[in-house]
Amino acid sequence: MATTATTGKIETYLGAKADFLLGFKSPKIAKERLHLPGPDFIDRIYAATDRNLRVLTNLQRMFGNGRLSGTGYLSILPVDQGIEHSGGASFAKNPDYFDGGNIVKLAIEGGCNAVASTFGVLGSVARQYAHKIPFIVKINHNELLTFPNRFDQVLFGTVQQAYDMGAAAVGATIYFGSDQSTRQIVEISQAFAHAHQLGMATVLWCYLRNSAFKKDKDYHLSADLTGQANHLGVTIEADIIKQKLPENNGGYQALNMGDSSYGKFDKRIYTDLCSDHPIDLTRYQVANCYMGRAGLINSGGASGANDFEEAVVTAVINKRAGGTGLISGRKAFQRPMKEGVQLLNVIQDVYLSPEVTVA
Repeated sequence: MATTATTGKIETYLGAKADFLLGFKSPKIAKERLHLPGPDFIDRIYAATDRNLRVLTNLQRMFGNGRLSGTGYLSILPVDQGIEHSGGASFAKNPDYFDGGNIVKLAIEGGCNAVASTFGVLGSVARQYAHKIPFIVKINHNELLTFPNRFDQVLFGTVQQAYDMGAAAVGATIYFGSDQSTRQIVEISQAFAHAHQLGMATVLWCYLRNSAFKKDKDYHLSADLTGQANHLGVTIEADIIKQKLPENNGGYQALNMGDSSYGKFDKRIYTDLCSDHPIDLTRYQVANCYMGRAGLINSGGASGANDFEEAVVTAVINKRAGGTGLISGRKAFQRPMKEGVQLLNVIQDVYLSPEVTVA
């Protein structure tokens, strides 16, 4: 477990934000209303669902692996950017990661619960690693080679392929709010049902995609719209929800300005259920995951000049909001492996720290 010295290191990374994030004690939705992560999460929450025994076994594989084993929290390395962002853009900083074996090695060396990547990456080293770390096979992607670029998630393989590879779970993205979202919802709900039948867990990237969501702010990152995306994701029985950390709120209000009408909302979302504190914004995302019955993992974001500090901030917000962990890729793999391992361990230290508690 984390020591007082480790907690002090966390505070150092938080810097001026330490009191703001660690001292927050007045969330709009009380933690007593949530289903919080813990060592018994599989037995307490997932075992009550309609998931079969093999799904529960694979969930246990994921929650029981790596440095966070037995805590109820997840640290996942996702590397699908070779398709999503192009191989060159993703791996120019560290060309070793063109080799999928190094991706899996980083996840293992970094103490991750699981590694999430493409059919190609995981399939290329499956016999070497599938029994050593749980695989999450990402079954659909947005490729940016089509000209002009278009934004649509398409299937790159089958659920059966992931099963034959020995995967513990399948992952997928839906661009909620996009022109193609209806088709994607149908495709992925069917794929997740098949995955559950075969005994694999399911992880859904619940992303928003619509140019109209960018107005005075980028409401792709609003708590209300991302929260609703999470709610749709849990509806198609995703076991774990991946979502970007919210940065604002009021997406429904902004899109209902003037003569426009968009969706339905209640102003109490912004008063009774949420404040503008980042922990409250993220808690609203957790609430939309059936009050935590499906685990919320937030993404680590792009790599930059302050990766360690930003990763710790995101982890503290997620944990204190009642989330289930972090899924961080570029911050880890766009640097030498030793530093990538250090970054993943710093994230995990937040979840191991008994002093960083749910607000």
